[in-house]
Amino acid sequence: MINTNDLKVGMTIQMDGNIFSVLETGHVKPGKGAAFVTAKLKNLRTGSIIEERFNAGTKVEAARIEKKDMQYLYEMSGTYYFMNMETYDQIELNKDTLGDDAKYLKENLMVNITFYEGEVLGLSLPDKIEYVITHSEPAVKGNTSSGAMKDATLENGMTIKVPLFIEEGETVLVTTKDGKYVSRA
Repeated sequence: MINTNDLKVGMTIQMDGNIFSVLETGHVKPGKGAAFVTAKLKNLRTGSIIEERFNAGTKVEAARIEKKDMQYLYEMSGTYYFMNMETYDQIELNKDTLGDDAKYLKENLMVNITFYEGEVLGLSLPDKIEYVITHSEPAVKGNTSSGAMKDATLENGMTIKVPLFIEEGETVLVTTKDGKYVSRA
């Protein structure tokens, strides 16, 4: 059990049958009445964010989550396979669990998977991932205005905008936050 006065950003708690990560906390001592603690909490199962108010000194249950580095192996019929590189245990996740992160996966990519009592809560991708350009239109002569971009297809099938000087077969860095080109690798 954790005293609500001791809540800190990044802690995980269990409340109302759900698992929450603490995003923000604040202690309020009004002129009249008892002090209280406010917290912004993210539900790790649904992703929704709520504001909660606790009486100072009340207790909440700590949630022991586990994070494991795992390697993405392959996808078959909408099921994604990952392997723990220490124990060689494999897990399967469906597209609903992965959400938009599925489009960034490529074979042998190391990801961080969060578990709570055996239940998969989510997946964390690296901030930037290297991809090989498999298809790109050649740059048009004379189209050299500052910041000109063209479409390029990556090895995982995703299409992004890249500068005109990027050629087919080159390796580029793509940010997983918004799926945009960062630089050559």
